[in-house]
Amino acid sequence: MLSVFRRIFSSKNQKKEETQSALMKKFLVVGLGNIGPKYHNTRHNIGFRILDVLAKEENLTFETEKLGDLTTYKHKGRTIFFLKPNTYMNLSGKAVRYWLVKEKIPIENLLIITDDINLSFGTIRLKAKGSSGGHNGLKDIEAQLNTSKYCRFRFGVGAEFNKGRQVDYVLGEWNAEEEAAMPERLEKAIALIKSFVTSGLTNTMNTFNGK
Repeated sequence: MLSVFRRIFSSKNQKKEETQSALMKKFLVVGLGNIGPKYHNTRHNIGFRILDVLAKEENLTFETEKLGDLTTYKHKGRTIFFLKPNTYMNLSGKAVRYWLVKEKIPIENLLIITDDINLSFGTIRLKAKGSSGGHNGLKDIEAQLNTSKYCRFRFGVGAEFNKGRQVDYVLGEWNAEEEAAMPERLEKAIALIKSFVTSGLTNTMNTFNGK
């Protein structure tokens, strides 16, 4: 009888471990931006742009789901959900929280892609946590998740604006010089995302930060 209980207990533990292992292989990668044609090619929408280029390369199609456009990518045994919230930038947190909960994705497997005026154009930086830095999208995510301990991938857009013109700058389109350099920067950004889900946070930070 004891051996029967042991087998049952062992079987339950195995199933639990398998479930936990499956969850740890699920990721949510969120590109921040604003919906609508007038925002399409703006600096503030770099999160959308990176995911759009990645989706095109991998023949993925975004479908409109609750609170955003979503597509699923299978990569080296991982399942990655790419999300572009349709809530507008300042309310991004609602979509992030909804899909984390719905898909039971651990918060350590969340990656937020955002623009950053504190980094020169094209500089990429991955961090495990941090402040919003005044970014309204990150502020809302922090408020909705009740923590600032989530991974964020910051893409530098520079700060070539006069005092009081920050909003116009981030909602402005890339200049010709930036567009010319963009393909190489986007390629590096996509490589960072793939590294994050396969090699982990620390290895990816060491490989890509500042590059």
